[in-house]
Amino acid sequence: MDRQRSCLTSLGFGVLAFTSVLAFYSSWGDASSVGFVLLADAALLLLFLCLREFEQGGGRGRDARIKTAVWCLTTLFTAMFASRVAPLMPPLVGALVWTMAVATAAGGVWAFFLNP
Repeated sequence: MDRQRSCLTSLGFGVLAFTSVLAFYSSWGDASSVGFVLLADAALLLLFLCLREFEQGGGRGRDARIKTAVWCLTTLFTAMFASRVAPLMPPLVGALVWTMAVATAAGGVWAFFLNP
């Protein structure tokens, strides 16, 4: 099982690297798009490391710090993608995108920290 997980993880990182290279190539010259891809990749790698650390276990205080890091990274993802999608939509739909992003972040707070 562990070898299968390792192969899938390697495959996932390979796909991430390939799509990131394609994104760099297609947005070369647009610094904000290249920065978006770099930040998204870094956040995704950090999220993966946090989840791996959470799976391995640790102390109670350590779990709380990892949950906080996971919530911050997922909220960062939500805000990043909402900031890219909302301007492409009509104003009312853009407001709905941001409302859903805030609701998702609030739901994460409830699920991670307030739900016993």
